[in-house]
Amino acid sequence: MTNADLETRYRAYLEALNGRRLDDLVHYVQDELSYNGETMTRRQYRDMIAADITAVPDLYFDARIVVVNGDEVACRLVFDCTPEHEFLGFPPNGRRVHFAEHVFYRFRDGRIAAVSSLIDRAAIVAQLRSDTAR
Repeated sequence: MTNADLETRYRAYLEALNGRRLDDLVHYVQDELSYNGETMTRRQYRDMIAADITAVPDLYFDARIVVVNGDEVACRLVFDCTPEHEFLGFPPNGRRVHFAEHVFYRFRDGRIAAVSSLIDRAAIVAQLRSDTAR
């Protein structure tokens, strides 16, 4: 698979997430994968994403930077959303939050085998505590 093919595949995965077609993850994620060093099944990964979407119905995965090299994808995802239920351990307060996630994927046979994710939690905390938050 070329870098361009893998980028197209990755963007299709994001379209499935944004379209709430979580059952389509079977096409993009291995049966078992590593997420931040912990092994989980595709079903557990799907359920984790589904829980985030339930907590934040307007969650949209906005890929701002995508870099592909071989079987690896690095992406800066930007979110601008309003949590309605607890999200990432934070209780909702009706405010929109704007934050980034830097996520790195390793693909095997065209499907995600490993995910390493770093979410800018400090940005979320600052916005939830600030009287001038968006």
